[in-house]
Amino acid sequence: MATYAIGDIQGCWQELKKLLKKVDFGKKDELWLCGDLVNRGPESLAVLRFLRDLDGRCKIALGNHDLHFLAILFGGHQPTPKDTLDELLAAPEVEELGHWLRQQRLLYRERDHILVHAGVPPKWGAKQAEAYADEVTAVMGGKKARSKKGALGFADFFRDLYGNEPPLWDQSLTGMTRLRTIVNYLTRMRMIDNRGALNFTYKGALANAPQNLSAWFDNPSAAERRHKILFGHWASLNGETGNGQCVALDTGCVWGRELTAYCLETGERSVQSALG
Repeated sequence: MATYAIGDIQGCWQELKKLLKKVDFGKKDELWLCGDLVNRGPESLAVLRFLRDLDGRCKIALGNHDLHFLAILFGGHQPTPKDTLDELLAAPEVEELGHWLRQQRLLYRERDHILVHAGVPPKWGAKQAEAYADEVTAVMGGKKARSKKGALGFADFFRDLYGNEPPLWDQSLTGMTRLRTIVNYLTRMRMIDNRGALNFTYKGALANAPQNLSAWFDNPSAAERRHKILFGHWASLNGETGNGQCVALDTGCVWGRELTAYCLETGERSVQSALG
């Protein structure tokens, strides 16, 4: 049995098929996915159909593009001009796929690894990060669509998901403000300031980053973590962090570069070049 962690697929179904064939992905093997399964690429529907049918052999840490799809489907938001979700949104089983997807998690902590889309804030321990992610999962994956007696439902959550405020975590946050801030750290984080506040603007390479900001994984506490963090989201890193405990897996397939798989058991990387 082998376990393969794969970076942002973003609808690149043909490349995913070839990558799985390259690593000889078998019936006893497992996939760990860093989120952003859909959008920007051409075949989001095929990707979700395949992953749903893996029937328990797939762990998914949802990314911001996955949440965007769910916010369109359940929260009343509209697609943006850059979205490539038309086929998925028009599929006869779109709601079934949406309900399956919203029951996935934002973070997994297992076998001395953490699977997450964007990263783990330096000030959060592994157990803290898991607990905060579980707060979101309880609402996002819950049975109630609308709030009753003050409790948020999943449709309320997706309706009110968007926003950059507050950019800095505070344990005293409550309600949707708290959930939104947790989501932003786990699915949108790249650069932070010296307080740990999120910067939502800079998405480029580390060499050109503003001097008042640092990558979340450059904090000394990230290198000292017992868990190895597997993450995607930041294609400009091209798989390089300089930190052996933080493994970057978004290598920009949807932008014409590569789709990457990382074997948990061996530490080997396998890549499939973009076909487009």
